[in-house]
Amino acid sequence: MEGQSITKVVLLACGSFNPVTNMHLRMFELARDHLEDTGQYRVVKGIISPVGDGYKKKGLIEACHRLEMARLATESSDWITVDSWESLQPDWVETAKVIRHHYDELLAAEQNNDDVDTVKYAKKRRIQENYFEGSSHHKKRDGAQLMLLCGADVLESFGIPNMWKQEDIAEIVGRYGLVCITRSGNDPHKFIHQSDMLWKYRKNIQVVHEWVTNEISATHVRRALRRGRSVRYLLPDSVVHYIQENDLYSAESERKNADVVLAPLQRNTAASSS
Repeated sequence: MEGQSITKVVLLACGSFNPVTNMHLRMFELARDHLEDTGQYRVVKGIISPVGDGYKKKGLIEACHRLEMARLATESSDWITVDSWESLQPDWVETAKVIRHHYDELLAAEQNNDDVDTVKYAKKRRIQENYFEGSSHHKKRDGAQLMLLCGADVLESFGIPNMWKQEDIAEIVGRYGLVCITRSGNDPHKFIHQSDMLWKYRKNIQVVHEWVTNEISATHVRRALRRGRSVRYLLPDSVVHYIQENDLYSAESERKNADVVLAPLQRNTAASSS
């Protein structure tokens, strides 16, 4: 690997984290191993960004609890952190905007560290934006690259009508890149092949095969908690204790937002019909 430049990567995972599970944490470790194994990347940071209450997902408990559980879950990690910006917004924020926010933070941090002057910063930003307009390939940059980390279910949700804006998918995959962790029963390669948009940017999608199949889902965890069943070893102990102390998941909490249309569907349906 002599002479080849290594790209630093920051992994960003957006989602409900309702609650955060060991599988969410494993995704970061799997992605880091996969990217570093290519010899092209060095993963320097992982960020968990829980969605805000404005997302209106059924059974979504308050962001303050989901944030605290994520913080407890990542206490022992020396590279995965939790960011509260998205969850503190009064309205639901599109994932593309969340990524943009973190990318700007990353650029600002690099600017401070490198003592880059403002002109150079603005120029760098312009070059990167122009690059996105005309290319579907990764670009090697001096600075760190931000990539969205997700499960195969998120990739498949790109195909649900009005769940995502097409220009947002193009920006997320075309400009930043995606690391997708497989789950049994999902075939990301097939889905990429069936989608013209994902096919166009396929070189920006890293598919990570999970050989140790792990089907811990937050939905199953909430169901077990409602029924008074043990969820130990599915979640970090500190998160299990927090749930018990705050009596978080119940039949009542699962009914929350039951009659409300999910924020992205609401917003994008209104936009497409206007």
